[in-house]
Amino acid sequence: MPDYDSTRRTVMTALAALPFGIGGTTQAATRGGDDRRLGSKTLVAYFSRSGNTRVVAGLIHRARRTDLFEILPAKAYPEDYLETVEQARKERDSGYEPALASRVDNIASYDTVFLGFPIWGETPPPVTRSFLAAHDLSDKVLIPFVTHGGYGLGNTKSVLASHAPKARRLDGFLMEADPERRTMERVTDWLKGVAVG
Repeated sequence: MPDYDSTRRTVMTALAALPFGIGGTTQAATRGGDDRRLGSKTLVAYFSRSGNTRVVAGLIHRARRTDLFEILPAKAYPEDYLETVEQARKERDSGYEPALASRVDNIASYDTVFLGFPIWGETPPPVTRSFLAAHDLSDKVLIPFVTHGGYGLGNTKSVLASHAPKARRLDGFLMEADPERRTMERVTDWLKGVAVG
């Protein structure tokens, strides 16, 4: 019988590989930008580094037939996990909000925004704050969906309250995902016991 973690990872990987859009519009969704569905009043906006949040975004997008927007910084975070952690820590500690690669031009046309992100250092990533600062969510329903590696929501509620004070904030979805750090530690521990020639 397969263990829960490997089965869950297989399902998550398969879901992440599914196309998000309709009729060839996935390029905009996966590279930052709008995946506009005619007449939709709901937007799913998300930032994802490892893919966990992207999977949840895709599920919401398909289930609710929403528009989809991937939040990307103008300058990508480093590929190396530890370098990203260090950069995010510096951004968090200094209050820095990185420039966005693109914005939602028609944010006023939405009534509801599902906002997805992982927790980095007990807070939403700085690029999520940039998204909130760049878009007026006044009078919109704001529903967060958050992935984390064991720290829960962190200070998510206070960040949303300060960056989207006039939005109608609802309780969202919270999911613990397999964090990269835990994976790195497991692989490193395993490699210590591997004897090669």
